[in-house]
Amino acid sequence: MMLLAFSLYLVSGMTQATKLQSGPMVGYSEMREVLLWAQTKEPAKVQFSYWEVGKTAKEGFKTASVQTNAETVFTAKLVADRVEPSKKYQYQLFINDVAVNLTYPTTFQTQNIWQFRTDPPNFKVALGSCTYVNEEPYDRPGTPYGGEYHIFENIAKQQPDLMIWLGDNTYLRESDWYSWKGITHRYTHTRSRPEMQPLLASTHHYAIWDDHDFGPNDSDRSFIHKDKTLKAFDLFWGNPSCGIPQAPGGNTSYFHWADMDFFLLDDRSFRSPNTCKTCTPEILGKAQTDWLIDALTASRAPFKFVAIGGQVLNSATVYENYIHHHQPERDYLLKRIEEEGIRNVIFLTGDRHHTELSKLVNRAGNAVYDFTVSPLTSGAANNVTETNTNRVSNTFVNVRNFGTLEIFGTRTARQLKMSIFDSNGKEIWSQTIASEVARQGNQ
Repeated sequence: MMLLAFSLYLVSGMTQATKLQSGPMVGYSEMREVLLWAQTKEPAKVQFSYWEVGKTAKEGFKTASVQTNAETVFTAKLVADRVEPSKKYQYQLFINDVAVNLTYPTTFQTQNIWQFRTDPPNFKVALGSCTYVNEEPYDRPGTPYGGEYHIFENIAKQQPDLMIWLGDNTYLRESDWYSWKGITHRYTHTRSRPEMQPLLASTHHYAIWDDHDFGPNDSDRSFIHKDKTLKAFDLFWGNPSCGIPQAPGGNTSYFHWADMDFFLLDDRSFRSPNTCKTCTPEILGKAQTDWLIDALTASRAPFKFVAIGGQVLNSATVYENYIHHHQPERDYLLKRIEEEGIRNVIFLTGDRHHTELSKLVNRAGNAVYDFTVSPLTSGAANNVTETNTNRVSNTFVNVRNFGTLEIFGTRTARQLKMSIFDSNGKEIWSQTIASEVARQGNQ
């Protein structure tokens, strides 16, 4: 009888698993709460249980439950809020009150409470942009543009603590741009890629967007359905916030990990058209730019990471490089960083379908970096002859790839290792820099 009951339990769990569309995914992490996400195929009750590693599920807790529905594309966001700092947890997804059995680990961690106690913890961040997942009826003709989806499995093997998706995290297409059905179909189709699921389940995920997950190619604030794509972005990602009071209507955000600050910028919602002759040329807009400068000035982080969809330091006036159509705002941003004596700024960028590291030493003597990581699964571009005078030698890569940031060292001597790997997980290059100590009177 017990064997029969157990068999029925397993069958029921497998049945509920068939109702899972994508996820589960781990979103933001704080000391006292963590966001968990899942998407079902149909209306269903979703809930998570979670317990500290080393303990049993019976000693754990459960989140609230939510009923998924068509209006929210059957997505569920739930908060694990009975956690403690500096802990690692296992979790279990329940659909319709039945545990979903998965073949890969489902874990999360809370932020460490290290302040006034120890050196800050070492940690690893995965990076990437430009995720194109083929769907033949809607793809561009010719050779499939997407491929090498095993890259997500190799990112997971790196065991990053968190991942930042640097825009073009899905590619909206002609069939998608002008309807809620199309937009949400594309988000769902990309998120459901099987190779992606283990990475989603045990790494904390944060995201920005660029033109292809905002709207059509090279889209700007004139895109008529940016309200719909903003809603879809918020439904499918687990950032700690979506927009700031200083620049309403966008998805600007921020998070802190260990002793580092991460600024997640919106380079589309406020962007003037590239070809507008009478517009004030802007990508971030004055409100978002001034907020960023204020936040960077106030930051005490050894490194300050600024995620933005397009390249900031590339000196080539091509495509959508910041310097091409919107140089006055770029010059203002870099000038303010220089004038405020802000040190250790690292822009994290995507978009270009190639990878490179750029470096600019400003007149205050401070180095500013731009770590571009692209593409994950879309096509790569051969831009090797591009005249980026700020490119660091031997960092150009034009195959599908991903990056990592490894932050380590004592509180007063933090170091940053930037690495690039091909889709098979083989390291292509790495560079290590030390945090520059602020001059007296600055920071």
